[in-house]
Amino acid sequence: MTKDVVALTQRMPDPWTMLAGLLSGGPDKLVDTAGEGAVFRLCDDEGRPLVSIEAPLLVQVPGEAERLLGATPPPLPYWWTEARATTGVEHAEQLAGTFAARLAALADGIAWPPETAQSLAVVQTDGVSVAPTPATAQPAVDVLTDKVAVVIQDRPVVAMTAWLSDAFRTAAGAELGLQIVTPPGTTLSPAVRDSLSHWPSRWVVRDEQDGYYDGLTGAVLRWQDGMFAPVTASDATADDPRTPVAAVYQDFADTGERQLAITFRTVHPANDRLVLGGALETLWRELTGEPPAGWGTSEPANLPWSPRQMTDLAYERTPEPTWFVVVATPDRPGLATVRVSRTKAGVEEHVALAFGYGPDEEPPIAALPRAAELLATRHHLQSMLVQLRKARRDLAVPPRFEGPGVPLAFVLGAEEVHQMPDDRARHTPLPQPPVPLGPKTRPALYYPLPGDLSDLSRWQDFEVLMRHLKGE
Repeated sequence: MTKDVVALTQRMPDPWTMLAGLLSGGPDKLVDTAGEGAVFRLCDDEGRPLVSIEAPLLVQVPGEAERLLGATPPPLPYWWTEARATTGVEHAEQLAGTFAARLAALADGIAWPPETAQSLAVVQTDGVSVAPTPATAQPAVDVLTDKVAVVIQDRPVVAMTAWLSDAFRTAAGAELGLQIVTPPGTTLSPAVRDSLSHWPSRWVVRDEQDGYYDGLTGAVLRWQDGMFAPVTASDATADDPRTPVAAVYQDFADTGERQLAITFRTVHPANDRLVLGGALETLWRELTGEPPAGWGTSEPANLPWSPRQMTDLAYERTPEPTWFVVVATPDRPGLATVRVSRTKAGVEEHVALAFGYGPDEEPPIAALPRAAELLATRHHLQSMLVQLRKARRDLAVPPRFEGPGVPLAFVLGAEEVHQMPDDRARHTPLPQPPVPLGPKTRPALYYPLPGDLSDLSRWQDFEVLMRHLKGE
């Protein structure tokens, strides 16, 4: 069942409009606030949350409603207001739909999904009560055990919304994994996929044949010992004790779509002149001819691209790390996640970037050396890895097998090359020597990896290179 609803409105939902939407549930529902007033809650008479509503978000970036909801929003800029119904509570979903539909009617917009956002008659009331909500209430979490927090999502794309980001932080703070349960038609945003890498966090997909399976690995799962986990050897067949892989996960078809995936790390001196995001913008312009379209601290990315604003926010949050998502215009699918942290070495940016290409589009591989040189000479590049993957152009992560990436090149920054003893960085076991980038006296090095662009043996060459650079 759908538990999330969204109102996309032309006008900002002011407090009276929000209150009118909340009261659409009837006078017997109580209203509470949380998150320093950023979240409203409809509660029952015992103070238990029924529906939680996030503060409205002004979206100024094109394509986000289409990418994440498959919906056609009002013209830019528009307001995005999310409501989440508490799983397992009678009428909670209906209340959330009523709220979104009422908000859309009052603030000139639409409610998503249309089939659940059906407005009910508004019941008049003279006032509203304030309910004391338990401090442990977490609107994004549906099941909580001593091992994991489980979130149920039924959206076209599970995105790193403010709800889900808060759930990740809460689970990490409690030393729990986060497990996201979805129907088979759902995909993940790359921002969510990258956050599920730590066990026992995982993407759990419902399946008619196998029950549940891991959407990223295909392993058949069962609910056991307080979490979803792969079936044990004793559950598997006697002939093959390995964890079985769901049949639907193995349904792979090569559509000719590809992704250029780039991960890199920069380390900047911590001073007042620092502006973050410069390396990402430089790389983005070199590969697409234009800057990113927008950024945000969650999805949807709601702010027009501005390295200065990103820097100011990261500075305000220091010494805590800051996470950003950066998106492209709709005609050139692109998405990056950026993690900024303050360390002894300086201010570090860890960036994971991907661009999508259709069967008739060629990734700009020839532009990579020039882009790498700009990052090495102007933006304190420490290292960079470039891969090419057989994966969807729209960057959405399906619960199906997608071929692994093939490494195209590795780049080592000038400072790292300089510190490596015995001229080790310049003389490697690879058949092709590295390409120097920047000043001859202190270059960075670009290591092209040999072989066909679809040859997985490139990973062996990459491993040989890494072992050599580490002195093993």
